[in-house]
Amino acid sequence: MCYQYPLTLVSIITPSYNQASYLEQTILSAIEQDYSPLEYLIVDGGSEDGSLEIIRKYAGRLAWWVSEPDAGQAEAINKGLARARGEIVAWLNSDDLLLPGAVARAVSALESNPELGMVFGDAISIDARSQPLNRLAFNDWGLPEFMRFRIICQPAAFMRKATLDRAGYLDPSFHYLLDHHLWIRLARLAPVEHIPAALAAARQHPEAKNVSQAAGFGREALRILEWMENQPDLAPLVKRDRRRIEAGAQRLNARYLLDGGMPAPALRAYASALVRSPGFTLQHGHRILYALLSLAGGKSLAGLYYRLRSKRLSQ
Repeated sequence: MCYQYPLTLVSIITPSYNQASYLEQTILSAIEQDYSPLEYLIVDGGSEDGSLEIIRKYAGRLAWWVSEPDAGQAEAINKGLARARGEIVAWLNSDDLLLPGAVARAVSALESNPELGMVFGDAISIDARSQPLNRLAFNDWGLPEFMRFRIICQPAAFMRKATLDRAGYLDPSFHYLLDHHLWIRLARLAPVEHIPAALAAARQHPEAKNVSQAAGFGREALRILEWMENQPDLAPLVKRDRRRIEAGAQRLNARYLLDGGMPAPALRAYASALVRSPGFTLQHGHRILYALLSLAGGKSLAGLYYRLRSKRLSQ
């Protein structure tokens, strides 16, 4: 069944660079959504791995595409956002997927409440072969939680273009938490809402930034904290909630270090977070235990524990 909202055009942008292994599946997950009208744009950074052949295969179903060198992910997405005509916009990285019905659910939520600037859903983590790993479930988070570095899954987020235009596009100086920096800027302008349903699949593979460049996320979290301290409207909020915000930055750093296979640095970051806000940090107690087991040499036991802990796909 195709949901028809003739006055609400949705634009989805995919930044692409040398990910031919996943690109076709990404494209199909967008253009086969049961929603209309939808325009799909691809901004390729000059791929040389067969990606262009895949893009050309679907060119007739694209609103626009280009392949040319760029300065990275943020510039590519911004280029697509500048071309987007939709009242609702999102971006889908070339290794991630939209789940069936995702766009229709997002439009329904935004149409139901004109005050909302963004909605975000849950997601499923998948591996390089598209096999499910675990469910990424979130809550009704807004500006306070984003400032505490509560992370949502970017491909499951949909923005109202008018709010995005007020907030400004992605900051190209960020390479890891560019999306989270934007969520804070959006949430300071308009309410956001959580959709309690899986809207996207986020792929985990060795070349993904959260694995191959894990340390960069913590550095950018500290940059965002410094930025917030220099924003007149956010600085008083930081002052009132400093311990949890600082703990959140360290907790996020630890999470990505652990994902990157660095349990010792992760535990040091968790220790720093515990000093600032024990209760808030211990919400990651299962991750701390996993790091301890990994550091003790029990990688098989740690992996078994984490797989059991993550079995939430049926929820």
